[in-house]
Amino acid sequence: MSGHNKWSKVKRKKGVLDGKRSQIFSKHARLISAEVKRGGGDVNASNVRAAVERAKADSMPNENIERALQKGAGADAVVMTDVIFEAFGPGGVPILITGLTDNNNRTSQEVRHIFTKEGLALGTPSSASWAFTKVGGKYIPQSPVSLTDADGEKLANLIELLEEHDDIQDIFTGADSDDE
Repeated sequence: MSGHNKWSKVKRKKGVLDGKRSQIFSKHARLISAEVKRGGGDVNASNVRAAVERAKADSMPNENIERALQKGAGADAVVMTDVIFEAFGPGGVPILITGLTDNNNRTSQEVRHIFTKEGLALGTPSSASWAFTKVGGKYIPQSPVSLTDADGEKLANLIELLEEHDDIQDIFTGADSDDE
C-alpha cells in the first residue's frame, strides 16, 4: 500500500508554503494601506501604484490588494508609522531593520525581545545607520564586515526570527554578501 499517506505529505508541504505566502501578503497589505493613508486616500498616487506592483510581483491576489486599498482609504483606517531599528549583530555586523507598525511601543519591545533571546541588544538611533548609504528604498553597506561561519549562522538565525515578525518589512545587514 505505497502512497497511502501521499495527501498527508502534500498537506504538510502546502501548509508551510501557505504560511510563508500569507506572511508576505500581510506585509504587502499593510504597506499598501499605509501608502494610501499617506497619500490622503488617493489610490492612484505613484507610491501606492509602486506598492501594488510589488505585491503583484509576489503574486498577491487582486481581492487582497483591493481590500488593502479600501482599508487605507477608509475613514476608520489605522494610522501606520514607519520605524527603523538599529543594532549590531554577531561579529559586530551593523543591522538596520525597517518596519511598519500601528503601535511603536509593542513592536519595539517585541524586536528587543528577539535580540535579547539571541544575546544581543538594540542600538540607539544613528548607532548603525552611519554604516549604510540609502539608495532608493534600500540601504547599502559602506564597508561590509566579514563574518566567521559561527557568526554567519547566528546572523542567519537572527534574520529568520526577525522576518517572522509581521511588522518587520526589510532587514539590511553590513555583512559581506559571501558570508550571508
